[in-house]
Amino acid sequence: MKYFAATVLALLPVLTSAHCVAQRVRVNGADQGQLVGIRTPNSNNPIQNVNDGNFACNSGFHSPVSSTVINVKAGDKVGTQWGHVIGGAQFAGDKDNPIAASHKGPTIFYLAKVDNAASASGSGLKWFKIGEDGLDSSGKWGVDRMIANGGWVDFPIPSCVAPGQYLLRTEIVALHSASKQGQAQFYVGCAQINISGAGSSAGSQTVSFPGAYSAGDPGILVNIYDTQGNPTGGGRPYTIPGPAKLSC
Repeated sequence: MKYFAATVLALLPVLTSAHCVAQRVRVNGADQGQLVGIRTPNSNNPIQNVNDGNFACNSGFHSPVSSTVINVKAGDKVGTQWGHVIGGAQFAGDKDNPIAASHKGPTIFYLAKVDNAASASGSGLKWFKIGEDGLDSSGKWGVDRMIANGGWVDFPIPSCVAPGQYLLRTEIVALHSASKQGQAQFYVGCAQINISGAGSSAGSQTVSFPGAYSAGDPGILVNIYDTQGNPTGGGRPYTIPGPAKLSC
């Protein structure tokens, strides 16, 4: 029994070490600060049920949740930073910060217009996609580029987005085990932003969370490995989940 218990304990860091959490926002490269203007869950565990009631913005947020609403202009580049745990690395030399390199998949941004970004619930909203980065022709994924960029993912706010307050949904879909249904991993956070500008669009293709994804969608139930076990898509195109992103 002692050997069994020791074995289980030894495995625990392996089982939990690959996860990540969104925790910072930047605007045109200007970092707004740790946990400022973003709803960051205490747990770095993924959601794996696409019908989870908390699929829009996650749950179990670090308290107190920031009341800051970050001002941006349509056309600005907005980024969110991912880290292994809140604060980034879990320990010195943490090779799984911001996330384990094995966790290949896309990075995605959505917006949903709200009356008050600091208090709005993520459920029941109409979301539209503004950014996505999936598998490129060299076999590299959005997650690879996020890791190379120090955990940051940046997309421009489309110039045609209507002014007002929004929740910005930042998402990673990790596909390393996604050949079995229910094994894709969704890492989600929501930032609170106020957009200024002269646009008029609140999205032409809106979706709900949960509801936008199905467990059997081709970008969610998928084998990303080639015959040699390389996670490069096997020469097959990859379909990023969700609607087409907004085009101005």
